[in-house]
Amino acid sequence: MEKRIIKVHNKSDKPDNIVQKENEIIEKCITIENNLPTFMKDFFIYLRNGVALSTRFAYLQDIFFFCKYLISQTNISKAVNTKDISLEEFNCIKAKDINRFLGDYCTRYTINEKNSIIIMENHNRSLARKKSSLTVLFKFLFRDELISENITDGLNPIRLPKPQPDAIKKLEIDEVAKMLDIVETGNGLTKKELVYWEKTKLRDKAILVLFVTYGLRLKELQQLNVSSFNFGRGDFKIYRKRGKEVNMPLNKSVEKVILDYIQLERVSDEQVPEKHKDALFLSLQKTRMTEKSIRQLVKKYSSLALGTTKENGYSPHKLRATAATSLIQNGFSIYDVQNLLDHDNVTTTQLYAAHKKNVKREIVNKFEWLEEYDKKNSPI
Repeated sequence: MEKRIIKVHNKSDKPDNIVQKENEIIEKCITIENNLPTFMKDFFIYLRNGVALSTRFAYLQDIFFFCKYLISQTNISKAVNTKDISLEEFNCIKAKDINRFLGDYCTRYTINEKNSIIIMENHNRSLARKKSSLTVLFKFLFRDELISENITDGLNPIRLPKPQPDAIKKLEIDEVAKMLDIVETGNGLTKKELVYWEKTKLRDKAILVLFVTYGLRLKELQQLNVSSFNFGRGDFKIYRKRGKEVNMPLNKSVEKVILDYIQLERVSDEQVPEKHKDALFLSLQKTRMTEKSIRQLVKKYSSLALGTTKENGYSPHKLRATAATSLIQNGFSIYDVQNLLDHDNVTTTQLYAAHKKNVKREIVNKFEWLEEYDKKNSPI
């Protein structure tokens, strides 16, 4: 059967490409919901209105996985399909059953395919997310008096490693300069890469400069449109997590690389398919670049700056860390950087502040008790 094209009638201020992408995730959510028990219907409404779309999708995936586990690995449910699990069976689930699911089954399980067996492993970060999904579900069912007991108090804790500043991977300022020099000159690229570089060097430079200036998330950059930029007012619009609309100011460096790309390298709109006409960053196929292709681009140039293999090059998220630490090293406050990068909690930004090089040495050198070493008291 031929796949139908889904068109979205967009009445919001959001660009069509973002609305279309969100709709694709919504369709996936609806597909999962149609395969889950009907007594969860009110929970689906709660997710739809109460959490971010990406969180809703992640929760539904985890709950669907748990329901499949109930059928295939336990005696709790006699259902053949996940949709047929009854509320009475869910009422029989105890905290120990979820603890076994998380602590025993999820840590290592197998998937049988036609000619192979895939061994799946989940570490504590993945287990904590699954625990969070189930906790939200069971608390909701208890609150709505669908189950008789709040079993979430009996769930085992999952210890997550505390993030350490020294573990933050980022480019140093000289490595950023080297990366931008490589994208400008092509030094270090193979003959095959140089062929593509000649056609995309201005695009690639614009992408890298945007990442290291604003610390944009990959999704935020990939969704950018030509119409996102207002050069007269000196700003551009991005859509952050939970659909937040934000205007970002342009500096001269960013304005130059964007205009150079648009005016000197990007193909004219007449050559671009209707769906992709407004997309800022285009592939050689004249379609909007995918998140995967942008990630590969960043890994390629960052690996050359680091002097390592492409596999060990840095991801866009590490360029986000690069932007944060560079701004802090240049004297901006953690609250200013928090605002620019859209961190929910300032403690996240503080990690980058703690990563400032030689910070201990700078502190003690500026805090001398003996007068002969105290620069504050030295004659001018």
